[in-house]
Amino acid sequence: QVQLVESGGGLVQPGGSLRLSCTASGSIFSFASNGWYRQAPGKQRELVAIITSGGYTHYTNSVKGRFTISRDNAKNTVYLQANSLKPEDTAVYYCHATPPITWGQGTQVTVSS
Repeated sequence: QVQLVESGGGLVQPGGSLRLSCTASGSIFSFASNGWYRQAPGKQRELVAIITSGGYTHYTNSVKGRFTISRDNAKNTVYLQANSLKPEDTAVYYCHATPPITWGQGTQVTVSS
């Protein structure tokens, strides 16, 4: 089974930027869609953004205009460019792919001054 590994999380000040990467151990062509979810302490995991193999993208309202999801098929990697970060963006960010449903281990993003 293809495994997903996230990287790029960290501590950033409000208004700053991060680029999260999700690299698959196999071809991401095998997935119909890839996405990013996040889970803040005490809250349910929520969808942040998805991208399909055909290039369709969808974002949750709270990140529209600030986050961009993209994929590099040659590198088997999906990216999440997060700009204008806010404290409420603080969460563990998980890479997701389907089918079959596959999750990464998560990467912490903390937005704080």
